[in-house]
Amino acid sequence: MHMSEIPFGITDWSEIERTEHSGETGVAFWQTQEFGGIRVRLLEYSPGYLADHWCVKGHILFCVEGELHTELDDGREFVLKPGMSYQVADNAEPHRSSTPIGAKLFVVD
Repeated sequence: MHMSEIPFGITDWSEIERTEHSGETGVAFWQTQEFGGIRVRLLEYSPGYLADHWCVKGHILFCVEGELHTELDDGREFVLKPGMSYQVADNAEPHRSSTPIGAKLFVVD
């Protein structure tokens, strides 16, 4: 990732619109900002959320609250708790998110 032509700025996430995205089960709420072609999101997954797709987009993801379960298409599974993060490149390893108790995440992609 190369960051250029992004002036210093502050984001008050309480003022950013939340959009709703249904999962296979549960719902995700996204607050999204774009900075020079870089998408930055605050995501909130409801308890019982399961993504309705396998994602191939690269991310840097930080777990703020709750617990995030990530399954890779090769069968490996990982659990993130608050203070943990993961990173994956575009088209590297398809992954799918779920959470039994809900999660709040900060994502850069």
